[in-house]
Amino acid sequence: MNKALICGVSGQDGAYLAQLLLKKGYDVYGGSRDAQMSSFTNLVRLGIKNDIRLVSLSINDFRSVLQTILRIKPDEIYNLAGQSSVGLSFEQPVETLESISVGTLNLLEAIRFSELPIRFYNAGSSECFGDTGQLAADETTPFRPRSPYGVAKAAAYWQVANYREAYQIHASTGILFNHESPLRPERFVTQKIVATACRIAKGSKETLTLGNIDIARDWGWAPDYVEAMWLMLQQDIVNAGDYVIATGKTNKLKDFIEAVFTSLDLNWEQYIDIDQSLFRPTDIAEGHANPVKAKRQLNWEARYSMQDVAREMVEARM
Repeated sequence: MNKALICGVSGQDGAYLAQLLLKKGYDVYGGSRDAQMSSFTNLVRLGIKNDIRLVSLSINDFRSVLQTILRIKPDEIYNLAGQSSVGLSFEQPVETLESISVGTLNLLEAIRFSELPIRFYNAGSSECFGDTGQLAADETTPFRPRSPYGVAKAAAYWQVANYREAYQIHASTGILFNHESPLRPERFVTQKIVATACRIAKGSKETLTLGNIDIARDWGWAPDYVEAMWLMLQQDIVNAGDYVIATGKTNKLKDFIEAVFTSLDLNWEQYIDIDQSLFRPTDIAEGHANPVKAKRQLNWEARYSMQDVAREMVEARM
């Protein structure tokens, strides 16, 4: 039985990944800063909390990381931990950089020190690319991040690349574009839209207050994307590397809003207020992706479109 350690198991991706690995027969360990006090709401929602071995693990503490790895001796480690909100990163840049880059470095160094044949997955982000205009970013596109979150993810990406090349560690970064699900908290704009629209459909008189709705993103379905994470760690060492994970199709935020409200038989334009204070200091106007490498080497492609994602999130909420 393969053993996997998921750092950040309580988040959206961590919960879906744990569910996938359990179905594949893994012995799954879930790391959290305080496993005794955390509620693990997402694991409860998926009905898998009792099937996971929960461990207290602070990835910002090298000793905690090393002790955990030497005790568990996992075959695979998935690093999904760290501050995950782009918007919040402007308010908490130091915490964002430390939780993402230092945590990743501690995991890599502990793997090197342990000398165990551990395969490592790192959660990267399309935010590393910054604004590429109409260019569909692939694994060779230069990084020009435009947020503290993007800067932190770029630093972690290069740490992984360095350890892979210098120490021959089986380490991969998934450069994931936006991916959503019913497990998203409401601080993410997609879930904010879905939650508000569903309340309006049930009779609420509120309006939906948003920032820039002309931004464009490649939106996919989170359960699709965690399968790509697993596939990366099943490759031979020569194919350990970095992969853009996306649908390859870009839509404006207003298109996502329309899809959500239309699925509820509502006219979205009647319920939207634009608040200039919600615009980010430096935002990415458009995000375009070219996931051809993942299709070619991992035999992976997204099964859900943005419209599918919007409908699934609404159905789950209602």
